[in-house]
Amino acid sequence: MTAIDTMARTVYGEARGEGAAGMTAVAWVIKNRAAKPGWWGHDIESVCRARMQFDCWNANDPNSAKCAAVTLADPYFAEATNICSAVISGATPDPTDGATYYYAKSMPHPPEWAVGKTPTATIGSQIFFRF
Repeated sequence: MTAIDTMARTVYGEARGEGAAGMTAVAWVIKNRAAKPGWWGHDIESVCRARMQFDCWNANDPNSAKCAAVTLADPYFAEATNICSAVISGATPDPTDGATYYYAKSMPHPPEWAVGKTPTATIGSQIFFRF
């Protein structure tokens, strides 16, 4: 798998229902994490596959098998692949203002790590943060 393919599968699994803006934002979170190596990984692929970071890579997640099997025939995956290519190349600006974290507004309570923190952006149904 290439960095673009791994990122696109992650974006597809995490944000395919968010439209281009939401998928771009999630791709930028991945790129921002890779730019700041740490416990979450040191490059695009290790960031995407870091344990318990992106649900679509967790074996017990319902999206896991779908993300592994998706092909470019799926229009959402094709769009995610194009978006990720543009993000990795730097052709698309970062709408998250450097975010390295996000969560869905649909969660009943914010994650503990977000309590008291100021978001950098709200895009679609996701709230983004930079620490």
